[in-house]
Amino acid sequence: MYYVLAILIFGFLIFIHELGHYTTARLFGVTVYEFAIGMGPKLLTHVSAKTGIRYSLRLLPFGGFVSMAGEDEESEDENALNKKPVWQRIIITAAGAFMNLVIGVILIAVVVCSTKALGSTVILKFDDGAVSESAGLRVGDRIAKIGTQPTRTADELSYAIMRQGAAPVDVTVVRGGEKVTVRVDFSKEEIDGMVYGAPDFVVRAVEKNVGTVLSHTWYRSILTVRMIWESLFDLVTGRVGMNQVSGPVGVTQAMAETAKAGFLNFVYLSAVIAINLGVVNLLPLPALDGGRIFFLLIELIRGKPLNPEVEGYIHFAGLAVLMVLMVVITCKDVLGLFRG
Repeated sequence: MYYVLAILIFGFLIFIHELGHYTTARLFGVTVYEFAIGMGPKLLTHVSAKTGIRYSLRLLPFGGFVSMAGEDEESEDENALNKKPVWQRIIITAAGAFMNLVIGVILIAVVVCSTKALGSTVILKFDDGAVSESAGLRVGDRIAKIGTQPTRTADELSYAIMRQGAAPVDVTVVRGGEKVTVRVDFSKEEIDGMVYGAPDFVVRAVEKNVGTVLSHTWYRSILTVRMIWESLFDLVTGRVGMNQVSGPVGVTQAMAETAKAGFLNFVYLSAVIAINLGVVNLLPLPALDGGRIFFLLIELIRGKPLNPEVEGYIHFAGLAVLMVLMVVITCKDVLGLFRG
């Protein structure tokens, strides 16, 4: 049942993404042929007698699409996508990722609201033998920055120490109304061959009210986006390998395992995946929404589109690379299931 729940949530996030494209396309009067959830053979289908739009549920739950006139080819339909102003096409293209980001923020708000206590960045007490205390941090210090990273919540503080505390780092604290910088060599822990910094103190809780819930939701959402960006950077630079990348199968497995660990963990992982879908889809890569937006911005600047045939070849090549990558990652995930 945990796996069924994970697949349903994954399908819901895809539905929300495609709903963004669909809703804005209808809003701007674009001719829509089909709104499909899933890929592959149709399981259920319905054609609206009023609009002629086909609504489909397909066999494979990992994917979906909105088919529009003039989306990938020139169309003489006066309501085709290619006949619409560039700014409308940008909104329609970006709407799917935007909806994923919105859902991600809403889910994080649920987590924040359901958390018993919200953490500050003020040190309450140290662990026994804490190296940060030996380095000069004190109870009552408000940690304002780890290295170059500002810290406003306990979540940001923990992540900054994990990320930058793998080596000695300058910690900026507010003490007695003044800023003090302390050089700290935090304790280390190794996970999957990578070394991270480890906090060795406990922070004070903050009063839970509308203001703190909103601020913690905002900062945790921004932190999640930063984590995704830095993970992508680590992948490109080789800091992490392809063995640490998961596709739909691996993500579903992770969601199922997280669901067993508790409701809030599952909701937060769902939020991370939703925001991840939004961020990745906005990357300026061929075949992704971000790649299409990139070409639309070029059209907006030039005042005329690039050669549609050339753009089509670029997107096709990008799609081919993504499909090959997806097959490789899926095979890795499936083999991992058997090894597990």
